[in-house]
Amino acid sequence: MTHLWDRPEVFQFLALFLLGSGLVGLIYRRTLLGMLISVELIMNGAGLNLVLADRFFHPTVPTGEVFTLFIMGVAASEVAIALGIVLLLFRRSKGIEPEGLKELKG
Repeated sequence: MTHLWDRPEVFQFLALFLLGSGLVGLIYRRTLLGMLISVELIMNGAGLNLVLADRFFHPTVPTGEVFTLFIMGVAASEVAIALGIVLLLFRRSKGIEPEGLKELKG
């Protein structure tokens, strides 16, 4: 009897769902925080897909986990930079709409 976690289609569907919901959120969200959350969903979907490929196709070599750790590091630095920009934007314009980014040009 195979379990649900032994089937790669389940994880691939979950990764595709994360990627799709992130893309839909990126298209339809109007605030910077919503866009940031959507980009995080996209990166998590990509990371899950890398771990899936590594786990089911090359279980002895941990390359998928290494790439996923790299993606997590990039996502963490992206969040830190984006939240700094959002705080600066909120202090200047009392809102977090993407149109306010035009005011931040130097």
